[in-house]
Amino acid sequence: MTEQIPTRQQALDLLMQYNKSQALLRHALAVEAAMRQVAKRFDQDQDLWGIVGLIHDLDYEQFPDQHCTMTAQILRQAGWPEVIVRAAISHGWGRCSQVEPQTLMEWALYAVDELTGLVAATALVRPSRSVLDLTTKSVLKKWGQKGFAAGVDRHLIEQGAQMLAWTWQS
Repeated sequence: MTEQIPTRQQALDLLMQYNKSQALLRHALAVEAAMRQVAKRFDQDQDLWGIVGLIHDLDYEQFPDQHCTMTAQILRQAGWPEVIVRAAISHGWGRCSQVEPQTLMEWALYAVDELTGLVAATALVRPSRSVLDLTTKSVLKKWGQKGFAAGVDRHLIEQGAQMLAWTWQS
């Protein structure tokens, strides 16, 4: 698989090989979807960005104390392109990885990973419990409530958004 971008199915198969938790699988799918949308916004390769989003937490369930380190090892052993390996491990910069995001895709993953947690939590408190009728306004309202989804590191979202020149008002 050297330097050839894996298919989505290959990424999904690998993800499921290392993860059984429905919560982690839902998170991976949410990050994949968000990364595809960000790639579209920046006129980038939606398949590549989606795959990176899908596998970014590949090692988390089985190796939480070696998060990002084992992802790099697994992907490299499987012959995945370094652009994917580097992007996946850069999302943990400052927490479990020393690899600082440098590319647009890496900064997008850095921001989107946390942001999907806030979006999901916001959707779950709505009557529909769905993202399908969720508005940006609703998410921004919850953004300002520091006790809501307290595990979501808003600073990471802000830092990633700043690097992508995203702006919003809370």
